[in-house]
Amino acid sequence: MSLKDKIKESPRLKMWLHGVLMHPVRTRPRWYLRLFQFLYVRRGKGSVIYRSVRRDIVPFRKCEIGSYTVIESFSLLNNAVGDLLIGSNSRIGMGNTVIGPVHIGDYVHIGQHVLISGLNHCYEDVNLSISEQGVEVERVSIANNVWIGANVVILPGISIGEHSVVGAGAVVTKNVPPFTVVVGNPAKIVKKWDVAQQKWVKNG
Repeated sequence: MSLKDKIKESPRLKMWLHGVLMHPVRTRPRWYLRLFQFLYVRRGKGSVIYRSVRRDIVPFRKCEIGSYTVIESFSLLNNAVGDLLIGSNSRIGMGNTVIGPVHIGDYVHIGQHVLISGLNHCYEDVNLSISEQGVEVERVSIANNVWIGANVVILPGISIGEHSVVGAGAVVTKNVPPFTVVVGNPAKIVKKWDVAQQKWVKNG
């Protein structure tokens, strides 16, 4: 049996190891683990992560950032509960929060103060505090060549299709088809690309 399997099958060992790696109150990687992120964060050629970016990145999940992708100042990257995969030639805007599991494609442009989270807190048991009930995760998938405006919220489990646009301030609660424009709270389709007419047309 491999060490990884032994850890999975032993709750006590798993809890101990988690405590070694993650601060129990701050819920972020311990300082000595963060010193070695250059060893386990995979970065492509020409990628940029500004110094003010908070990197809650752990080695037991994937974190991959493609070539020539930029993570702007004061953003947060977190892969503690799910892999974080960001393609090439993409830009994560200032003050973004990206909590895995999240998969972002190539040539994706994301505005300022956007929340993309594959994590939800469990709350169903009214006899326990919400903080005691753990979390659920569902991967967020953003395809290639997508533009996401400022102050957007993208909920767990959402897929956003190729060459789509999410207008500023939208709350995305349903999957966004390819070649569409969505706006509002909850986000609704307002334009689609019409192949026959070769132009964008209003929806409905």
